[in-house]
Amino acid sequence: MKKYIKQLIKLINYERDAEIELMTNEIKNLSPKKRESLGRAINKVKGKYLGKQLGSQIVQFGRSEKIETEISVGDMVLISTGYPLRSDLTGTVVEKGARFIKVAFEKSIPKWALKKKVRIDLYANDVTFRRMEDNLLHLNTKGKNALEYSLKKRDPKENKKEKYIDFIDKSLNESQKNAVRNAVNTENFFLIHGPFGTGKTRTLVELIQQEVRQNNKVLVTAESNSAVDNILDRLSQNKKLKITRLGHPQRVSKENITYSLAYKAENHQLTGKINKNYKRIEQISETRDRFTKPTPQYRRGFSDSDILYNASKGKGGRGINSSKMESMANWLLENEKISEIHDKIKKLENKIVKDIINSSDIILSTNSTAAIEEIARTKFNVVIVDEASQATIPSILIPLSKARRFILAGDHKQLPPTIISKKAHFLEKTLFEELIKKYPNKASLLNVQYRMNSFLMKFPNSEFYNGNLKSDSSVDDINLDEIIDSEELSRLKESDVEKQLHNNLKPLLFIDTSNLKNNEEKHLKDSKSIINQSEAAIATSIAKFYLGTGINPKDIGIISPYADQVNLIQDKIPIEVKSVDGFQGREKEIIIISTVRSNKNGNIGFLKDLRRLNVAITRAKRKLIVIGNKNTLKGNSTYSKLIKFCAKNDLLINFRHT
Repeated sequence: MKKYIKQLIKLINYERDAEIELMTNEIKNLSPKKRESLGRAINKVKGKYLGKQLGSQIVQFGRSEKIETEISVGDMVLISTGYPLRSDLTGTVVEKGARFIKVAFEKSIPKWALKKKVRIDLYANDVTFRRMEDNLLHLNTKGKNALEYSLKKRDPKENKKEKYIDFIDKSLNESQKNAVRNAVNTENFFLIHGPFGTGKTRTLVELIQQEVRQNNKVLVTAESNSAVDNILDRLSQNKKLKITRLGHPQRVSKENITYSLAYKAENHQLTGKINKNYKRIEQISETRDRFTKPTPQYRRGFSDSDILYNASKGKGGRGINSSKMESMANWLLENEKISEIHDKIKKLENKIVKDIINSSDIILSTNSTAAIEEIARTKFNVVIVDEASQATIPSILIPLSKARRFILAGDHKQLPPTIISKKAHFLEKTLFEELIKKYPNKASLLNVQYRMNSFLMKFPNSEFYNGNLKSDSSVDDINLDEIIDSEELSRLKESDVEKQLHNNLKPLLFIDTSNLKNNEEKHLKDSKSIINQSEAAIATSIAKFYLGTGINPKDIGIISPYADQVNLIQDKIPIEVKSVDGFQGREKEIIIISTVRSNKNGNIGFLKDLRRLNVAITRAKRKLIVIGNKNTLKGNSTYSKLIKFCAKNDLLINFRHT
């Protein structure tokens, strides 16, 4: 166990170094314009101070030119005048608009940040790594038990005798109810396997409420703030639940801010006492500052007790006259009063936090934030972790160290944790994946999906889920006619391809580019990413066709696994274009995928990670269009199966013109 933990710490440090190196190298080597094009910087913005909010100082940075960036609410950013690595001014993004971004600062803001045009850079946050390392260095028995299960050094007990459950959400399907039953009755751990659109969050919300009904104190975590807020959104509909959301208040969604620990503390009945004490400190400070502060130049080697003693005797010394000695003594006495009041404030603050935490049924936070001091001594009966298949083992062990029982929810058939360092690739193996392989009897599959047309589900269901999923009748036959404006469509002169684009009998299409001239993948200068101009043009024209039929731009998404292809298409059309990771956990009515790879060697690079394919092809509700060179892709067995599936069902379109 010691050796394994030591190895995990080493891997964390590899990943930390890789993340910091990636950031510093990018800042050093890329022009401000290039880094902005990658979505990781915003140039030439002017700051405007907006005032204080929940203990932070808020500045809005803006410009007349539209801001398009990957920097998100909750991200840490670095503010500079053009030389980022020389600056130490960091803040947290609290809001984004089309032409502005608001940032919260913990410390005072230098004048240059408000007077000059500045640059904002996405910044690597070291806190998470430090928390993971510290937790591993002091891993308690609960955390070690979780590791022992995954290493097969400890066998889990059978579920205890099943308790009757009166379900709150009466519309749960049988697989969701089964998952809740098993989770509530587990002695040690249970896994909820929730593929795309199967109502995983809904199931977790029911489970959390059932745990509270049994008078259990529940810690609920996830890897991302958005996933935590998603659960909180649903839980907050039950006004009887006592919920507290941990974490930086600026990383909590606006809708949920009243549940945050910071907001509750600020509005606690004892906060009035704290404010009175701060006013008293101000008054004493005014009195204190009339006296001489005993700095080294004035005290000349005298200690505090020496100064107080000499002053009581009316004595001076070492060139200090008696009145100066008395003035320094008075400064020390007034300062002692201030210190005593600060101690009172600290005790009151601790009491407020303790009151809030103790009176809460449910505490929610990210995995990393579960390490904070405020809940270090809180006893939880159960920990429930969402996005467990996207959390590294060091990350998930932070919340799992808080309770003997734990429930993990996720889908190991979709995206793993994002690991930058090649040396740390082992961190892609998650606890969820290890446990579900070793203990399939300790897992429940949610098997009814509520997202997509039943035909669209066919291929991912057979390829990734052994045909165990079924679609709910509410989505079985959903199609484009329900969202297309028929009048707009009638005005269009459709080509043969466009007729197939809105053909409801063809929810899935594979557009083969193997017969196109000049259809090659290319590297842009100084970039490891790849573009394909032909595919970008096809994806854009398809999206424009759908926009022309009256479909809302928000209902269309374009996915590409390569960042440069994303940027290339983004510049051509006003709809959401993102990487596979950017669409994880999300959905659109129509999804267009540009696979990019087109070469004679059958080299498909990291498209080989089939979990990315699974994510990409399960985002669409009504129509999915995959664009790719079948000759390049078919060397991989899964892509080959997808192409054959499309050919067999007359869903393959051969593009022949340039």
